[in-house]
Order: sequence, then structure tokens, then C-alpha cells
Amino acid sequence: QSMMSSKLRLLCLNWLPQGAPPAVFCACPGSADGPFAVCPVGFWINDLGSSMTIDSVNDKGEFSGLYHTAVTATSNEIKISPLQGSQHPKNEVNQPTFGFAVNWSFSDSTTVFTGQCFVDDDGKEILRTTWLLRQEVGNLKEDWKATR
Repeated sequence: QSMMSSKLRLLCLNWLPQGAPPAVFCACPGSADGPFAVCPVGFWINDLGSSMTIDSVNDKGEFSGLYHTAVTATSNEIKISPLQGSQHPKNEVNQPTFGFAVNWSFSDSTTVFTGQCFVDDDGKEILRTTWLLRQEVGNLKEDWKATR
């Protein structure tokens, strides 16, 4: 069995009113004084058009938010889905690792993402992630086809 995964480049955008075109890249909000001052707080959109919003990271590194996928293998109507995650505290290079799970509101699947926050040469924060999706199957014999 081969595990399918992909790497997504997510770009932080200014939070704009609904309907306004995303135009300006930014550094995500946060205080440089706290242990969790950078990524993944903010509004993020990836190269496939999926987006997520994370409002804050608590003092334990835990965060929650909403994920809206632009791609799916189901014929169900896509709905915004909750996410829960955790981030390591910032370190000397301030490019922490993190992970989060999305419990899809429109299917019987869960996706986990793991990644790292980076700052590119232009000072823009970028999330690099790899994901793994688990679909519910009817029995143990079908387990082989449940993970993508």
C-alpha cells in the first residue's frame, strides 16, 4: 500500500471583508513577546483554493479554527469544518512545527495535517504541510483502502 500525501503552500492573507478580493500578503497577527507569536494564526489560503482561519494559539500551543476545502472526492455539498491543532513554542529561528485535524462536516472522513511555519526571503509567512485522510469503511477487510 502506498500512502498518498501532498505538500501545500499556504499563504497568509490580510483578513478582508466577505467578497473583497485578497490582495495583500502579510505577516500573521501575534505578539513577538509570547511563546506562540507567529504562524499559524490568521486567514490562510492554499494553491488549490482551500482556506482556513485560526484566531489564536493558547499558552499551551493549542488552537482551533475552521477549514473550508475547495477539493473533495465526495458528491456531498462541501461545508466549513472544524479543526483542532497544536503548535510547538517558537524557537531561535521562529519557524515552529504544528499539526491539526479536520473533522469533515460533510463526510465520514478525518484529515490530519502536519507541517512547519517558514518565513521566506520576502518576510512572508508560509505554512508547508503534508496531509493524511482517513475514510470510514464497513469492516476490517476494507481497511486497506481507507487511508489516502
